[in-house]
Amino acid sequence: MEQLFPPVFLLRTLLPGHNQFAPGPPVALYDKRSDTNDQYKIPTPTSPDPAKPYVTLTFAQSLDAKIAGVGGKQLTLSGKDSMVMTHWMRTMHDAIMIGIGTALNDNPQLNTRHLPALSGSKYHLPRPIILDSSLRLPLDCKLIQNYKEGRGRRPWVIGQVSENSDWVTRKQALEAAGARVIEVKGENGRISIPVLLTTLRTLGIRSLMVEGGAQVIRSFFAEANSVNTIIVTVAPTFVGNDGVGYGDDLVSTAGCAVV
Repeated sequence: MEQLFPPVFLLRTLLPGHNQFAPGPPVALYDKRSDTNDQYKIPTPTSPDPAKPYVTLTFAQSLDAKIAGVGGKQLTLSGKDSMVMTHWMRTMHDAIMIGIGTALNDNPQLNTRHLPALSGSKYHLPRPIILDSSLRLPLDCKLIQNYKEGRGRRPWVIGQVSENSDWVTRKQALEAAGARVIEVKGENGRISIPVLLTTLRTLGIRSLMVEGGAQVIRSFFAEANSVNTIIVTVAPTFVGNDGVGYGDDLVSTAGCAVV
């Protein structure tokens, strides 16, 4: 089996004290036995609160703290090295979360395609989770297509509980396309972060990597005790006042590791 591991600083930050050479499931690599036996699941960060998953919030920003362009337009703020680092982080978490804005703007795959090629092994793929109150995720998006073609895990779509007939119709269509729709309580189109985290933990998610976009990052920053580690890469550029930041309605990050 290939001895390929995430960067040392990620191991020390997310898995302090873990010895990647010790017997047991290897970091980052998928073991088919983990589908039916928890003892073969990847080592992953552990939350001090057993009712919630460990949350790693990660994103790239400009020097003036912008994470997107005008109207949420995607910006190239990550170089090759930081992209590879992000993909290593994905292998260390049970699930990866984005908002519907990112899903619509970027049509991401949320996989590990930038990591070194393996022969005879597979990288662990995190469960893709999309925060999508109104269930707007396109039925032909890459996340659903990759799952249907056997190249990705089944995406979970988190929607706000609704009895609206259009919402119910969209839920049925997404489920027929291959996604799993999970209903979570919210208010005014906003899903409750504490309820969301508790729900994910009851569904077996031990660790969650949150990648954005801006609204999702704001929501986690505005909710106390919702994030365990923040990993930020900074691009040497200024976006300007018209760029999108993560807001100023933030709570203290005391007790949260910032890298």
